[in-house]
Amino acid sequence: MRLTILGGGGFRVPLVYRALLDDPARAVDELTLYDTDPRRLAVIGDVLDRQAQGHPAPVRVRRAATLDEALTGADFVFSAIRVGGTAGRVRDERIPLAEGVLGQETVGAGGVLYGLRTIPVALRIAERVAELAPHAWVINFTNPAGMVTEAMAEVLGERVIGICDSPVGLVRRAARAAGVDGAAFAAGRVAYDYTGLNHLGWLRSLTLDGRELLPGLLADPAALGSFEEGRLFGAEWLAALGALPNEYLHYYYFRRETLASVRDASRTRGEFLNGQQGGFFARAAGADGPEAAYALWEATRREREETYMAESREASGGWQRDACDLEGGGYDRVALALMRALSPGTDGGGDRLILNVRNGTTVPELAPDAIVETVCEVGPDGPVPLPCAPLRADQLGLMLQLKAVERATVEAAVRKDREAALRAMALHPLVDSPAVAARILERAATEG
Repeated sequence: MRLTILGGGGFRVPLVYRALLDDPARAVDELTLYDTDPRRLAVIGDVLDRQAQGHPAPVRVRRAATLDEALTGADFVFSAIRVGGTAGRVRDERIPLAEGVLGQETVGAGGVLYGLRTIPVALRIAERVAELAPHAWVINFTNPAGMVTEAMAEVLGERVIGICDSPVGLVRRAARAAGVDGAAFAAGRVAYDYTGLNHLGWLRSLTLDGRELLPGLLADPAALGSFEEGRLFGAEWLAALGALPNEYLHYYYFRRETLASVRDASRTRGEFLNGQQGGFFARAAGADGPEAAYALWEATRREREETYMAESREASGGWQRDACDLEGGGYDRVALALMRALSPGTDGGGDRLILNVRNGTTVPELAPDAIVETVCEVGPDGPVPLPCAPLRADQLGLMLQLKAVERATVEAAVRKDREAALRAMALHPLVDSPAVAARILERAATEG
């Protein structure tokens, strides 16, 4: 099979290539990279060359000069683009902060700004896929993943699937804390109910051989203190919630503390990544061969993982990330598992994965074509959302409000509709005033 990565010069592409090299089934035998920045593409190409050294049968890598060349003949298209680069993320975060509301890449006003900029580009990609590779599956990791997947689905239907590494990370950390080992996952003995939207979901059931583990975990402060989400939200709040939230819900549940932490920081996450990645690509472009480029990449990757969501950890007491969470990746393994499950003749069919797909009847209160993030069973015909327990009123309320924001953002981006953009921005629960929303949009239009 042939996999094309759009955003092939992205910093995390080597994680995907590492997963392909480690795959014993060799689900992918050719990787095509496409990026609008040739310097970044050349640097990442050097890192991949180093990864392939000594491998008995490395996956072939080629670079495409145009989008159409990259898409033609692809079996899978992995979309991981960043429209506006990290400099765009800096603006998305700083403009809201100047108005006293949270700026973050995918959450709040920053997420709406990023969606408005990204959706038109994502739609053009979807249209070219439909023309040049109509049978390809598109795996979307482009943020904000939920709304971008929803926009692309208007063109590609069910052949676009959004992925994220946060939910599976939460499930595995919670299972370890509850005493479940990795072998139980491999044997298919673990089941779970995770439902929500991208970066807005809850783990509401976790079973081993049919035995429910979550209530015991939620009642055990020591066990909760052993993993990231337990420390992030605190035992008292998790016991009250009766569920384990996705880490990004910290921005909603502890908005005052997180906003204070972000505003007190010397630089935003976007500013950190803009400087870090800019420095990496500049140094790596002048590095002496693939070995030096790879060493620089690995050191930069480690620093990136160590500082992930640092403002939220600082707001909830501060701690260092666990060693098992510093290896990076996660989404790359989800992508590989998804590709194997979708491919006829592989042993991946019937896998259960947490994906961003069309709702159908999963959450009856949402439209059937709305994109939700939930547990799916995946085979060659695509993912099928599994039935889930009814959502609690607080969970459903947040989902309904955020889905309205997502859909208004898509409408605004597609139709260039100022009223829809204002509605998307002002209705977000982390934006506290329509007047503030209007000023954020005006400044973004001026500075963009």
